[in-house]
Amino acid sequence: MNRIKILRVQFLLSSALLIACSIRGIAFSGEWTSVQPPKKTEATITAEEVFRRNYSNPGGMWMPSQMTLPEHQENLRKMGVSIPAAQMSDPLAHPLAAVVSLGGCTASFVSPDGLIVTNHHCVQGALQRNSSEKQDLVENGFLAKDRASELSAGPAQRVMVAQAFRDVTKEMRDGLEKIRNPIKRKKESEKRMKALIAETEKDRPGIRCSVVSFFGDSQYQLIEYLEIRDVRLVYAPQRSVGNFGGEIDNWAWPRHCGDFSFLRAYVGPDGKPADFSPDNVPYRSAHYLKVSAAGVKKGDFVMVVGYPGRTERTATAAEIRHDVEWFYPYSIQYYRERYKITEKLIKSADKNSAIKAVVAKQYVQNRLEKAEGVLAGLTKGDLLDRKTELDARIKTWAAGAGREAIKADIEKMEKIQAETRRTARADFDRNAAFSGSSLLSTALLLVRMAEERPKKDADRKPGFQDRDMNIMIARQKSFTREYDRTLDREFFRLSLLRAAKLPGLERPWLARLLGMNRRKVINEAAIDVALTRMYENTRLEDEAVRLDLLKNGTMAVLRSSKDPFIKAALGVWPTYKAEEKKSDSREGDLLLVTPAYTRAMLEVLGGFLAPDANSTLRISYGTVRSFAPDSEREVDWPFTTGVQILAKDTGKEPFNSPKKLLEALKAKRYGPYAQEALNGELPIDFLSDLDITNGNSGSATLNDKGDLVGLAFDGTTEGMASDVVFNGESTRAIHADTRYMLWTMDAMDGADYLVREMGIEPSL
Repeated sequence: MNRIKILRVQFLLSSALLIACSIRGIAFSGEWTSVQPPKKTEATITAEEVFRRNYSNPGGMWMPSQMTLPEHQENLRKMGVSIPAAQMSDPLAHPLAAVVSLGGCTASFVSPDGLIVTNHHCVQGALQRNSSEKQDLVENGFLAKDRASELSAGPAQRVMVAQAFRDVTKEMRDGLEKIRNPIKRKKESEKRMKALIAETEKDRPGIRCSVVSFFGDSQYQLIEYLEIRDVRLVYAPQRSVGNFGGEIDNWAWPRHCGDFSFLRAYVGPDGKPADFSPDNVPYRSAHYLKVSAAGVKKGDFVMVVGYPGRTERTATAAEIRHDVEWFYPYSIQYYRERYKITEKLIKSADKNSAIKAVVAKQYVQNRLEKAEGVLAGLTKGDLLDRKTELDARIKTWAAGAGREAIKADIEKMEKIQAETRRTARADFDRNAAFSGSSLLSTALLLVRMAEERPKKDADRKPGFQDRDMNIMIARQKSFTREYDRTLDREFFRLSLLRAAKLPGLERPWLARLLGMNRRKVINEAAIDVALTRMYENTRLEDEAVRLDLLKNGTMAVLRSSKDPFIKAALGVWPTYKAEEKKSDSREGDLLLVTPAYTRAMLEVLGGFLAPDANSTLRISYGTVRSFAPDSEREVDWPFTTGVQILAKDTGKEPFNSPKKLLEALKAKRYGPYAQEALNGELPIDFLSDLDITNGNSGSATLNDKGDLVGLAFDGTTEGMASDVVFNGESTRAIHADTRYMLWTMDAMDGADYLVREMGIEPSL
């Protein structure tokens, strides 16, 4: 669990990460029309409908293999799901095999020619990388006229297609307890992981493997992916469609945005993954989803298949109390300050800086509001009490006769976690400073690579082996299009000012980073002088320089460099390594003791527990459901409709729909995409009681036959704390309805050829 916390802190601090979820805000307060949908009589309600109506989602982002649990099989049978349980449990069978990872978002194949659908907010990086002062795709959207017109989504963009899953728990865990030194134990675990990956990838170019742990490092899987490297932007609606409501509507219901976009996967003429080339051909996917133009209605079964990022449901109560009392408030303060920076730069006269600030603001605002929502959920309701009660039950079970070893492991685990919390602020601010500038992050990467290069490939740290060079080069090429000096400097400056407020003994590295005498006072003026010197004299903004040092740099070359960011990285390198050693020691100890807590939790919950999300394929299922499922009032419908956009539109951002869209809505020119149960209105978005989190953005929302009926793109403020303690009463997922997607493509944007490619004949 300590490792999960470290990963989460790094995830929060990194400004280079892809957007992990949507970007909206508060509920619409306008008037609703007073129409009512036609009612069903009790005589026409089926047994499946009755069960779905009374179903209470217990939560769970389930591994496919868990779908054979009796509880799931019984639920799916009673809900009337026609997909066999064996098929639902096979990640390499339809429909699960059509779902892919984009690295931070989820997507799905929707044609045999590599066409991929995901969320609009998941392609912001691709839009930004292809934008310029003359062509702002972030704002105006994009539609390729044909396949030759499709644009590269960027050299670092990947589509990961699952190929195989293998349990490697025995290989990863056997004998670890015999290694007394925790650092050696950690390194042995890494050694085994690298060996498993190397053996599986050997002589298989295009295959990328990962070893992933579940249930507190008690289970491990080796997952093979086909790594598609040529990914192209096909279609994204205008920002005023894909981001309608903006941050005002973020994490709220009702919603009226078309959060959908399309990419295409390409491979070499031989069918194998290849870098971008005009000679490449569309990837022929063996599995792709059927897109539904009929959609779903209230009470229907739905499931989400995707790659959720991180949850903390197996964390201890002490960890969560620390988060509530310190981590979330401190993170919120940090993100509010970053948000102010993006707001200021959006108004910049430099158009390129403004475009990049828009994308950065989406990321920052989303993380800010997520942290605020989780904190509110854990403090206003009884979720923290529920967590404390479960924690007590776990420890009571562990204290039972014959479980002395489990009890001792849990106590040791909590002692290690308490020690980690003792230095939380210093660790946070140091990590924020080290990752506050993309240039410093790059310099630290170059130092690490220079240190690892002389070693045998098998002895290098994970992430710095020969297998990793291709993606490192691609990221440096993407860096060129994503970097903005003004934005980078302002973010870096903020992290340094915060670090300067730490007691001197907790930040001895800061003077070395800034190239200052350690006796000199480090204040705002001194930081500004240092930053001016660093940015005016660096050569790391030059792609050729970065790539040369990445491929060929040695420690001797770096030590002779006069580049201020290289010198800064070398200056803090001893601190970096010392903290890494401390972390490795803790992780080595936790490898032995964390399985005890999750084992106890499994016992207490009768085995019905999904492991915490970890960016691997998961299934969540439930029903189309509003916050008031028994109400027939339009305000309580689990759908929003086109007529509501007319009421909500102000003509000013973020409620500024395209004129053509407004005219079509006024004319009710919906064609076959209208829904009878919504009085003939066009459905826009819908609610479900499904369990999702960051990383699920773009996930396929499927009906009981496995057809695509929507794309998960957001949750609501009321349910944010379910990342820690699931609450079925307040947790809701928001989905973009495929009917609105098809209508926009058909009636608005002239994307008829894409609609046909998905097997639907355009009619508007």
